[in-house]
Amino acid sequence: MSATKTVYLNLQEITEVQKKDVLLKDVASVYCSDKVIQSKCNAMKVKTIRDKKGKKYVESALDVIRKLEAIDSSIQVNNVGKVEYIINYMPPKPPMVLWQWAKTIFVCIVCFCGAAFAIMTFNNDVSVMDVFGEVYRLITGTESSGFTILEMSYSVGLAVGIILFFNHFAKWKLTTDPTPLEVEMRLYEDNVSKTLIQNEGRKEQEVDVQ
Repeated sequence: MSATKTVYLNLQEITEVQKKDVLLKDVASVYCSDKVIQSKCNAMKVKTIRDKKGKKYVESALDVIRKLEAIDSSIQVNNVGKVEYIINYMPPKPPMVLWQWAKTIFVCIVCFCGAAFAIMTFNNDVSVMDVFGEVYRLITGTESSGFTILEMSYSVGLAVGIILFFNHFAKWKLTTDPTPLEVEMRLYEDNVSKTLIQNEGRKEQEVDVQ
């Protein structure tokens, strides 16, 4: 009787693929003390995509475990990852550099104009210019020209504060911590994945009343 070999399976929650034959190594990390079995497991096909368009597929870890145990009867699978995982199929497309740059520039313009409008309306709501003028008059005894050390310090401080808060400037990061935008994008991706998995589970419980 052959000894039992443990295969540790760590499925990723969502993986983007561009090929129709999806292998286990594309969607999971696999470890086994027997490197031959580990290679067989990595090369195992978990799904063949028939659709030509991009689509997200919700798959179960149980199906992967059944296929792994079918490779070798001595395999014992220990799943340390997700119970359900998502394959995000994106068919290969030719690079569209001009279109990508156009979208990037458009988003930058929208963000810049939106942020500028928000800052200006906030300043008008709280009358920042009037406050600066009054502070300048109380300290110096003269009327403010509207372009003093207060306005300059406020403008520079606003820019520095935004850079420090978002922890990002161009391609440089101030620290290794994720930026607030990266955190929000990760939360959004997690919510999308959870919704897809929950919706897939509810499809089996729907009752046709027709």
